[in-house]
Amino acid sequence: MEDFILGAYVFSLSILFLFGSHGFVMIFYYFRNKEKIPVGKTTLDDTPMVTVQLPVYNELYVVERLIDAVCLLDYPKDRLEIQVLDDSTDETVDVVAAIVERKREEGFDIVQIRREDRVGFKAGALRHGMECAKGEFLAIFDADFVPNPNFLQQTLRHFTDDRIGMVQTRWEHLNNEFSLLTRAQGIALDGHFVIEQQVRNKSGFFINFNGTAGIWRRSCIEDAGNWEADTLTEDLDLSYRAQLKGWRFVFLNDVTSPAELPSEINALKSQQFRWTKGAIETARKILPRVWKSKLPLRIKLQSTVHLTNNLVFPFILLVGILNVPLVFIKHAGGHETFFAFMSVFVLAFISTFLFYLYSQKDVYTDWKKRIFLFPLFMSGSMGFSVNNSRAVIEGLFNRKSAFIRTPKFRIETEKDTWKNKKYHATTKKISLSIIFELVLAAYCMIGVVASIWFLEIAALPFQLLFFFGFFLVGFLSIRHALNPGGV
Repeated sequence: MEDFILGAYVFSLSILFLFGSHGFVMIFYYFRNKEKIPVGKTTLDDTPMVTVQLPVYNELYVVERLIDAVCLLDYPKDRLEIQVLDDSTDETVDVVAAIVERKREEGFDIVQIRREDRVGFKAGALRHGMECAKGEFLAIFDADFVPNPNFLQQTLRHFTDDRIGMVQTRWEHLNNEFSLLTRAQGIALDGHFVIEQQVRNKSGFFINFNGTAGIWRRSCIEDAGNWEADTLTEDLDLSYRAQLKGWRFVFLNDVTSPAELPSEINALKSQQFRWTKGAIETARKILPRVWKSKLPLRIKLQSTVHLTNNLVFPFILLVGILNVPLVFIKHAGGHETFFAFMSVFVLAFISTFLFYLYSQKDVYTDWKKRIFLFPLFMSGSMGFSVNNSRAVIEGLFNRKSAFIRTPKFRIETEKDTWKNKKYHATTKKISLSIIFELVLAAYCMIGVVASIWFLEIAALPFQLLFFFGFFLVGFLSIRHALNPGGV
């Protein structure tokens, strides 16, 4: 049994090491291409027709904020069309209708587009809107975004030739300081945008449209096959199909689009589940095309890491489970060489730390204060391994599920709350996954106590990270479900 545990542990850590140490690759390219800056036109030569698409589904609290912000875009009214792609089934429909009518009276070319059903979910709505869109360029914003007035002026300048198909901006966080939960999310998203997106783009690798806060050339979408709804990440899917056809993308790290982070953990779980499962579905669909293409090997390898990095979650979960018996095996003795060798895997942790350190240092003057939350972020990633492992497994086995939106409550300051607001999944029924998270927390506490009892101090930090991760995710899931507004 010991040999099985040790073998499974080494295999799991090897997978985590493979993906975790990729951070060193990203940091290498980060410094190698640090001085590269996307260069756009000084001014717009003309003002092409732009359609702004706003996919909406039951967004009572944020839809007016979104439409108001889009109407403040610094762009000629006669060259701007706004489509509210409204698939709502509640009073949001009437709210949107009233706002659209008011904005039309103010001279905006804005329309509320309704469908008979939600076929294709967001991808279906975007495709439906394109059928009647007037724009040569299509900007897209989800309901939780508040685009800056200069968005079009800043992004359109970077369509410097006919083969640039999409320009993506970096997300900012409206409610980053709302809670520890939102701060941890901020670190995660900053890592993706500041390091992954920026570095891949500057280094000539494939990047992805993030579903919002970007602008497409219409001909690029059409040439790539248009929006498809066979994955939960239609944005990632279309991005790869477009780049495989030779279209180039631009990521603007210095142009930001503010957005509201999920402030309730069950909403965050839903979002993470969709993103994780969708990425695996896209990998199943797209990776064979990547490897059959004539792309350079380095791009094929980088694309593979990009599309499959969510495979780490089942192995994070397995490591968390195996950590506990490993303490007892080490204390019993007889595997000194094995445990000495295991120290090499600490390099993956260092790689991950540097990855997020430089993402904070690149864009924040107070990065030293922000990086102190890195242990919380790491612990949360471990705690989310139950939720995200289920998403990976469903994606691998092609089990289809609906596109579940992330509810938004217009949370911008510490005084705001989602208490008594619609869309909050208040329930007295606790799911099996939450029970499993709390059981794992109790189980990991055994590892914590054993590490202290046997004086296995080197094992203690990771035992604590897993314990706090499972406990906090499980506890907050119950608290936010039963006590709306609690942080």
